[in-house]
Amino acid sequence: MEAMCRVSTLTWAHSISHSLHIPRHLSKCQTKRFRVWCANADQTQKMTVSVTGATGFIGKRLVERLQADNHQICVLTRSRSKAQLIFPANIFPGIVIVEEPEWKDCIQGSTAVVNLAGMPISTRWSSEIKREIKQSRVRVTSKVVELINGSPEGVRPSVLVSATAVGYYGSSETQEFDEHGPSGNDYLAEVCKEWEGTALKVNKDVRLALIRIGVVLGKDGGALAKMIPLFMMFAGGPLGSGKQWFSWIHLDDIVNLIYEALSNPSYQGVINGTAPNPVRLAEMCDHLGNVMGRPSWLPVPDFALKAILGEGASVVLEGQRVVPAKAKELGFSFKYSYVKDALKAILS
Repeated sequence: MEAMCRVSTLTWAHSISHSLHIPRHLSKCQTKRFRVWCANADQTQKMTVSVTGATGFIGKRLVERLQADNHQICVLTRSRSKAQLIFPANIFPGIVIVEEPEWKDCIQGSTAVVNLAGMPISTRWSSEIKREIKQSRVRVTSKVVELINGSPEGVRPSVLVSATAVGYYGSSETQEFDEHGPSGNDYLAEVCKEWEGTALKVNKDVRLALIRIGVVLGKDGGALAKMIPLFMMFAGGPLGSGKQWFSWIHLDDIVNLIYEALSNPSYQGVINGTAPNPVRLAEMCDHLGNVMGRPSWLPVPDFALKAILGEGASVVLEGQRVVPAKAKELGFSFKYSYVKDALKAILS
């Protein structure tokens, strides 16, 4: 009960400390019981959330959602100037933007931390790029975990929501993967295993939710930003065979899932961040063509993708059928369960 309480009461406890006196003679245990009573009395608690990767496709929308609900937000970035361009003070008043040397102060004052940082993988891979793809995820996750674990108990964040990816499962045209599925043995699976293993080093008193994110669909970034121009030029079609599985999720749904994981103590461990109905890539492209009023009959052959992306073409040429068993078990409500509806909403 204490852990459940701390998720929603830590920031509030700090905010009322100047106006509410807790006698010094109270024992640590008594103080914790006091916090439990307060949490039950106030269900409108506001969080203080530190976010890495806040300037990215998912992170920006998450920050907007948190701000809309009047939560306090600390953007943990490596470039304050870049973050200030994305979150100008006149539109995002009250957001704190800090570079890495100042991360410690923000994390220690936070209720929760969301870790979304990582170099995009949809690019041509070289040995150097592959190393950076992994290190960008593992290094930031390690830094966040170190700072959380080093925080004094009274100001330590109560929850860490850390991104990972469905690449954990490897690729298959026949197998369906839920959260209990085995890991793959390719490069992306290796990245995800090390990424998750780093997050799992967080203090056991901190609730950890690992969100294995699928292909995120939204208008201003992600996979669709690369596919839409092809369809606009009447050159759209399935990539490769089109038989590979496409495990997708609408941007609004992945943001809502992360948001729920911040505040709901039932969200713990691995949770697949994918829609309930994955599709074959050929079907996805058919729906995209129909919504855009463009043909989708011209496939992009394997060799063309490999010429552009090299080994990175495996991201789209191979796939996996991933289902969100844990999210459904927890009662999470998907706004978009079918890719056709998601695409209509995005492109309307």
